[in-house]
Amino acid sequence: MENLDGKISYTLKKKFIATFWLLFLTFLWGLTFPIQKLILTEEVSPFLYNAIRFWIATFLSAIIFKNSDWKRGFILGIVMALAYATQTWGLTITTSTKSGFITSLYIVIVPFFAYVLEREKIKLLQAVGFVGALVGMYLLSGGISGYNFGDFLTTICGIMYALHVVLITKFSRQVSEYALLTPQFFTVALLNTIFNFFHAGSNQSSWTFSLNALFVAGFTAVTATIAAIIIQAKYQKVVGNNVSALIFVGEPIFAMLLSMLILKESLTFTQIFGVILMIMSIIAGVLNVNRNETDKR
Repeated sequence: MENLDGKISYTLKKKFIATFWLLFLTFLWGLTFPIQKLILTEEVSPFLYNAIRFWIATFLSAIIFKNSDWKRGFILGIVMALAYATQTWGLTITTSTKSGFITSLYIVIVPFFAYVLEREKIKLLQAVGFVGALVGMYLLSGGISGYNFGDFLTTICGIMYALHVVLITKFSRQVSEYALLTPQFFTVALLNTIFNFFHAGSNQSSWTFSLNALFVAGFTAVTATIAAIIIQAKYQKVVGNNVSALIFVGEPIFAMLLSMLILKESLTFTQIFGVILMIMSIIAGVLNVNRNETDKR
């Protein structure tokens, strides 16, 4: 329903449906971590892996979804490609633990872009949730010490991820969510292919790709790429950027729980306390889903 001031009011039912699908999205994202770690045991260039993953996503989305908005899709693709590139480059310099924590900071950066681009103000309960999420993610990752150039690159990655979240919400209000898929995936695939040329140099092994890696790339292309972006574009605009960001706190939680189930990893008491804080942050976000909230078209 559209109000006289040009805003769309969503029913409580639609908001809880959106919350469910966004939580399911965090499950899909979390599942990629143990699956990739389990299958990708050999040395594979991360740029080549990303390129093939997004080439597959481009091919499938181009077949299924005919209409495309190349302007908005290209912008989203540039932002996403920069996020992947800086994260991948940063990982060669810093530790995976620090990378995981710094990347997850995109969740608390989202409110800044949400206000700048959409004038979406943060609510008190959401602010409490973001603080809890920040502390919880710090405890879950085990903390960080020192700050190097790799950490700086990973910080850029987090900023790009936050910008991508808000841009998806903004653009999906303007055009069909399906029109954003193919151009976005094509841009990410092309740029990662180019990045791999620079990464490879004279090293021919940087173009080596196994059947197992192809399987994982295909799996993540369908689940964590095509399905994920559709869910984001379709449901973020229903609950808003800030609530969506708090729901996305579920990604590292699912990643850890699924790693415990699939890879038999374990949690320390400190990490368990961190997970509890993060779950409470998600609840704080969901509690903001009420009948009085409206979203701009």
